[in-house]
Amino acid sequence: MNESGVSSSALKRSFYLGIVIFAVFGILLLRILLIQTVDFEKYQEKVINQITTQSPVPADRGKIYDRNGNVLATNITTYRVFISPSGILSAQKEEGEDSKTQYAEIISYGLAQTLGVSYDDVYKQATEYTKYLDRTIKRKVPEETADAVRQFIEDYDLGTMVYLEAQSTRYYPGGTLGAHMIGFTSSDGIGLYGLEYQYDEYLKGIDGYYIMARDSYGNEMPYEYTSYIDAVSGYNLTTTIDTTIQNFLEEQLEVAVTESKAENRACGVVMNVKTGAVLAMATSSPFDLNDPWTLDALSSEELRNSGYSTESQEYSDLSRELLTTMWSNKAITESYIPGSTFKIITSSMALEEKLVSLNETLSCRGSLTVSGIRIKCHKVEGHGPLTYPEGLQQSCNVWFMTLGGRIGIENYQKYVRDFGYYEKTGIDLPGEGNSIFASEMTNLDLAIYAFGQNFNVTPMQQICAVAAVANGGNLVTPYIVESISDNAGNTIYRHETEVKRQVLSKEVCETLATVLEEGVSGNGGAKNAYVAGYRVAAKTGTSEKKTDGDVGKYICSCVAFAPADDPEIAMIIIVDEPTKGALYGSTVAAPYISAALENILPYYGVEPVYTEEEIQNTAIRVANYKGYSLSYAESLIEKTGLKVKVVGSGSKVTSQLPAAGSEIDRSSGVIVLYMGDKPTEEIIVPDLVGKTSVAANQILINLGLNIKIEGVNNPYVSEGNVPSVFSQSIAPGTKVAAGSVVTVEFRYTDADEDPHYRG
Repeated sequence: MNESGVSSSALKRSFYLGIVIFAVFGILLLRILLIQTVDFEKYQEKVINQITTQSPVPADRGKIYDRNGNVLATNITTYRVFISPSGILSAQKEEGEDSKTQYAEIISYGLAQTLGVSYDDVYKQATEYTKYLDRTIKRKVPEETADAVRQFIEDYDLGTMVYLEAQSTRYYPGGTLGAHMIGFTSSDGIGLYGLEYQYDEYLKGIDGYYIMARDSYGNEMPYEYTSYIDAVSGYNLTTTIDTTIQNFLEEQLEVAVTESKAENRACGVVMNVKTGAVLAMATSSPFDLNDPWTLDALSSEELRNSGYSTESQEYSDLSRELLTTMWSNKAITESYIPGSTFKIITSSMALEEKLVSLNETLSCRGSLTVSGIRIKCHKVEGHGPLTYPEGLQQSCNVWFMTLGGRIGIENYQKYVRDFGYYEKTGIDLPGEGNSIFASEMTNLDLAIYAFGQNFNVTPMQQICAVAAVANGGNLVTPYIVESISDNAGNTIYRHETEVKRQVLSKEVCETLATVLEEGVSGNGGAKNAYVAGYRVAAKTGTSEKKTDGDVGKYICSCVAFAPADDPEIAMIIIVDEPTKGALYGSTVAAPYISAALENILPYYGVEPVYTEEEIQNTAIRVANYKGYSLSYAESLIEKTGLKVKVVGSGSKVTSQLPAAGSEIDRSSGVIVLYMGDKPTEEIIVPDLVGKTSVAANQILINLGLNIKIEGVNNPYVSEGNVPSVFSQSIAPGTKVAAGSVVTVEFRYTDADEDPHYRG
């Protein structure tokens, strides 16, 4: 034993223990050093994350305007209502376990009543997520409802438990206007469809942040611990869309679908032929952009009639399918068989290659045999001798099979490629489809392709190709966004017209425009596209759907451009699966092209130029003759060319029919002037539908009624080729006073083609 009384083994143990303690402290000191230096930022971030909450401040999404500065998409302030479960728990603990005040129940009941949400859902959020500071109860709460929530918070002193957060919500002033083009966003403001999706990177902006410090109980710390990073607003889009023209187009599509009882919607496009600017684009049955997840009336009816239980998977699948179809922009995503509208393109090939002349005549005997297969013309008894212009205007398949043979497979494919049918148009919208052609073309294919059957193109490809014919031969890229700018008005992008290539010579284009216009104003198959005062070039088409067993279902279309002598705009309307009436493009699509152009052309600044024949053929507005002497009233009426019928006696006109402001036919109109008391004589309105224009006019004249003509009233169509009444404004059997006006709509009922072309 040593002198100190401590054994050497104990000293050893103490020594080693000291080394271990020193090592542990060394490691701890090293760890602290690393935390304070190398890993400082990492642990600082962890601490900050534990004592702060970071709330995003969404950037204002850029606005979308039409070409005239009208707002198509903007933002409004709505509110997100959210609760703090941890705040509710803290407040309840302060109240004590025996307290009668149960904040979770009060909040759940109050928010359920005010917001129209489920009590159980709110209660679950409040009681089962107590570690959370923020649980959303409802988004997009309008200002009025938000005020009610504020009052609820104040009444029950819930300031640390229930919160309101102002948010910018996407809003579309037009509702359904341009729905398939404009598109919509998610609840988080992300572009999901249309322009909103295509230009999301420009529109969305950069979110800011609001960083708040909180103590261990989740309460906000003093203001000096808070910081704010500004959001950067998104860019604004100015489009080529004109809301007035868009309205004209959408109105006619809805009428077309209703009158033809189309089962697969209709679509249309209006485009500037020189620049490719899309002035309007629509698909029928548009949905509400402010509520895009709700099915439109037709889709809802189909879902209800499906027979599926609302809880079934089949019901959910069909609902999603109907939503997708409802959102689909038919004008760019779907393809169709163009039918005789494609004869414009085949004509341009033959004229450009000088394979036909305007005075050449061919005799149509009703069919032509190609590769051993008999192919019919729509006029099965044959047209007889036709010049080439007449062959195009009368839509003679025999003429175009002959032209196809002259053009040849290789040359035909070259022009199809040059016209852009083998590629997407490049329009600045998502989901653009493409054409479908045979990979290996035969002579039989060529003969059928030449008159527009048995292949598919998109409506956008078709109108772009026709626009090239209209503008002098240049294929242009269609587009919708004209410019992009910031909120200060600085332009960061402006579209420049993009000419892909010249396809045709100007001379060929001018020749085709003349031939097509003469087919509208004369005896061609596109007579229903006629617009008084304007030279309209147009071609109609009808095709039979052969996919998925849809034999016997048709697509009727019409494409036009105007004015034919200096084209400004092109327009296409396609009606898919019409079921009522004569199922031809000439009857199902062309009349609505005419009705739309009648409004669009003068609005667009194209002045009408009426011929003397057209002036005599137009309606006249009736003036007010009440209170005038009979002699003076008669002299005024005679100057207009109208006739006068006097009923009763007296010194002054006491009443008249038609009433002042009415419109009646100039050539046959009669003004009935009543002198003294108006008699109660009544006339029964006859059924005029199906009657020729001449017969309908004479029937009404004989009865003492006036006629106002709508629809096609073309003075240049030859005798024997007259339109018939499609509809009348006053139902047959209705009793009216003598001189009353019956408005009738005339249409030609010629077939433009028969899709059953195989003999």
